[in-house]
Amino acid sequence: MAKLVVLGAAESGIGAALLGKRRGCEVLVSDKGKIADAYQRELEAAGIEYEQGGHSFDRILAADFVVKSPGIPNHAAVVQAVHDAEIPLISEIEWAYRCTKVPVIAITGSNGKTTTTALIHHLLLSAGIKAVLCGNIGSSFARHVATTQSPPDWYVVEVSSFQLDDTIAFRPHIAVITNITPDHLDRYNYDFDQYAAAKFKIAQHQNEGDFLIYGADNPTPIFGELLDDVAANRRVGICPFTLAPDTRSLSKVLQSAMPDPHDAPANIPILACLAQNDLCFRAITDHDTFDLPNEVRIPLAALSIQGKHNQLNAMAAISAALLVGIAPADIAQALSTFSAPAHRLEPCGTIGGVQFINDSKATNVDSAWYALDAMTQPIVWIAGGVDKGNDYSTLNELVAQKVKALICMTQHSDKLYQAFGDVVPDICVVHSAEAAVQAALQRAQSGDVVLLSPCCASFDLFDNYEDRGQQFKAAVQTATTA
Repeated sequence: MAKLVVLGAAESGIGAALLGKRRGCEVLVSDKGKIADAYQRELEAAGIEYEQGGHSFDRILAADFVVKSPGIPNHAAVVQAVHDAEIPLISEIEWAYRCTKVPVIAITGSNGKTTTTALIHHLLLSAGIKAVLCGNIGSSFARHVATTQSPPDWYVVEVSSFQLDDTIAFRPHIAVITNITPDHLDRYNYDFDQYAAAKFKIAQHQNEGDFLIYGADNPTPIFGELLDDVAANRRVGICPFTLAPDTRSLSKVLQSAMPDPHDAPANIPILACLAQNDLCFRAITDHDTFDLPNEVRIPLAALSIQGKHNQLNAMAAISAALLVGIAPADIAQALSTFSAPAHRLEPCGTIGGVQFINDSKATNVDSAWYALDAMTQPIVWIAGGVDKGNDYSTLNELVAQKVKALICMTQHSDKLYQAFGDVVPDICVVHSAEAAVQAALQRAQSGDVVLLSPCCASFDLFDNYEDRGQQFKAAVQTATTA
């Protein structure tokens, strides 16, 4: 009986432990902090041993292999001890992948991955395909593999860079990289190249017969180098998507994405771009695995989600659906019935003609850029939280044009003041969602929008971005009925 130690006892760790139990392993779950009561009850019901409040190094180092939860950094002492002892250490998604034969669509990116993942899942379900949504959205991949009695046709898995860090053989049949912009740099030694390489691990083990869908707008040099390895060296089918208007050749996309466009691979099954008022999907090369018309057009009006960022998310999701084999007409019909996940440009009330928008999931600068860009009214902007090495300078032009007041909802406002003190005429600091809503009402007038788009992680004042968004929505509701 193999000895499995699971480090961390949140959703990812519990799923890994349940899968280990199902596979006949002797399982120990070890958490440095307190394990939530609900998870303790679940482990006890499954007969899985656990410890909390510290790690028993002697027992951990007796393991045959270790599954590490994504929230635990690699510099943690227990992780270093496992590496020093040369005990195999893998991520939860690697563990789940090894235990299933169901094909995987995996989605990562700095922004848009949750909406794209949910939309792919919706398109598959609407076409009558049995698909399970899991990973960084909802329940863990390992939990589903452990508990699903009848295997689905596809797993649709959202994966973060933290989850990809400790993968070894993870090979999705269809991988999606929505974009790569600076985020979580505090976890990657403030080195963007390290962060980008972590994202590209989603395609590290793909090979001929697999597909990589990727956002081709605004790439960086490291992006091109990493893409070249996937596409040119391993003959993966690469499927770019871009907001470039009416791109009838690959030149613009390839020049921006590949180190040398003349050496770019010919294996490009689909190019997605804009064509007037349509999302356009062009078959560039023939493929034996699916039958795609030379050109598919989906009207922008068919999208139930708005904004340039959601046009990109839709391009990625539709490309995946076409690769799966869903008919264009079925895709167009399903798009109109999709509801975006919560905390992503989510309208949450109107008070005195002032609209409130909850974009709590915008935990980095690029996400906030798209949110600010999508607004057409004057903005009272609520931002702040735990800074992750942010460079706010890319927001200056939009902020100067659109933001009339900035409310810093954070314990650490110095960097926001430094970035926007000369750009926004009215800046204040609050320490709760209730205070933020009241401060916004004092500054906004009918026709304005109050936008919570924080740019930062939530952990200084809130449990997570969901908690931040829920408290903001509750504060709006309270103010509405006052």
